[in-house]
Amino acid sequence: MQLLWFIPTHGEGRYLGTAIGGRAVNFDYWRQIAQAVDHLGFAGALLPTGRSCEDAWILASTLVTHTKQMKFLVAIRPGLMSPGVAARMAATFDRISGGRLLINVVTGGDPVELAGDGLHLSHDDRYRLTDEFLAVWRQIAAGETADLQGDYLNIQGGKLLFPPVQKPHPPLWFGGSSPVAQEVAAKHVDAYLTWGEPPEQVAQKIASVRRLAAAQGRTLRFGIRLHVIVRETESQAWDAANNLIRYVDEEAIAESQQAYARMDSEGQRRMKELHNGSREALEISPNLWAGIGLVRGGAGTALVGDPDTVAQRMLEYQELGIDTFIFSGYPHLEEAYRVAELLFPRLPLENQPIAEPQLISPFGEIVANREFPKQQIATVD
Repeated sequence: MQLLWFIPTHGEGRYLGTAIGGRAVNFDYWRQIAQAVDHLGFAGALLPTGRSCEDAWILASTLVTHTKQMKFLVAIRPGLMSPGVAARMAATFDRISGGRLLINVVTGGDPVELAGDGLHLSHDDRYRLTDEFLAVWRQIAAGETADLQGDYLNIQGGKLLFPPVQKPHPPLWFGGSSPVAQEVAAKHVDAYLTWGEPPEQVAQKIASVRRLAAAQGRTLRFGIRLHVIVRETESQAWDAANNLIRYVDEEAIAESQQAYARMDSEGQRRMKELHNGSREALEISPNLWAGIGLVRGGAGTALVGDPDTVAQRMLEYQELGIDTFIFSGYPHLEEAYRVAELLFPRLPLENQPIAEPQLISPFGEIVANREFPKQQIATVD
C-alpha cells in the first residue's frame, strides 16, 4: 500500500464554504507541507491543476529542491499542451528530481473552464484527443520517434533528446469514469484512479477497467482519491467532520451544486449523486462521508473514524485492488502529521517510514523540569 498527500494550491482553511478560518497559502506554506510529506514518509503528493490553482509544474519544480525522496504527481493536459512539449517537461523534471515524477493525465471536465483555455471539444472528443496524445507522448518519452496523422493531432518526427530517468517513462496516472475514459486508461496508463465512491461501486469500476486492459494485453494498478478525518476516537472524528462544514449553509450548497452541474464529467456526476446536495444521510457507506462534496468539486468524500476503523476501511479497498491512496485533510499541514501518527503504524505500507533516533526521551517537558536517572533519558530509537 502507498499513501500520497495533497498540496492545496487553490486555498486552505479549517472550515469549508467560508472565509472563516482561512489560511494564506504561499510558497513558504507549500514548502512546509512538502517537507512534512517528505519527512513523515508519504510516498509523494498530488498537486492540483486548473485555473483556480497555481501552476503545478512551476511549483513542483521549486519544491523538489527542498525535498529528498517524495514524488510529485503533476498533471499533463491533452489539448492544452502538445505531447512533445509535455514529454520534454516530464523528462527534465524527472532528471532534475532523480526520478521523482508521477504523471497525472487530466482531460478536464468543465467545458466553461476549458473554453477559457481555448479547448472547445465535446466530452467524448476530448478523450479521443487524449487517446492520440498519449499514443504520441508514450513514444516520445520512451525515446522513439513519433509520427501520427490523427483526427486531432498531426505529429511529424516527434522526438526527445534528453531522456527521463524512469524507464520507459515516468508512470502515467489517470482518472475517468465514463466508458470512453476507461477505454483510454486501458490502452495507455500505468495506474487508474477513482474518486472515493462506496466499495461496491469501486469494485465495479475496477472490474470494468481490468477487462478492458486485459483485452489490450495489459494490467494496471489502481488508486483512490479521498479525504480523511481520523481522530483518536470515533466520536471525535465525527465531531471534526461536522465541524468542517459548520459554516456551510443552503445558499453555499446551492451555488456550488449549480457550478458543478455545468460540468460534463461523469466522475463529478457520480460524486453529486452520493449526496444530491442534501445534508441528510451523508454517511453513504460505513465511515465514508460525502459532506465535503456539498461545496467542493472533484473528490468529495472522506473516510471518518478512529485509527483502527479507518485502517480497516482502507484494507477493504485494498482487497478490491486499490494499492494507492491519495489523501487530503484540512488543514493539510496539521493533518499530514495526524495521519502519519495515527494511521501509518496500522497499515502495510510499501515503504515504512524510518524512525529517526531522538536525542532525548519523549517525556519532553517532564525531563526538562525533573531529575531522572541517566538511563531514563538515554537516546531512544
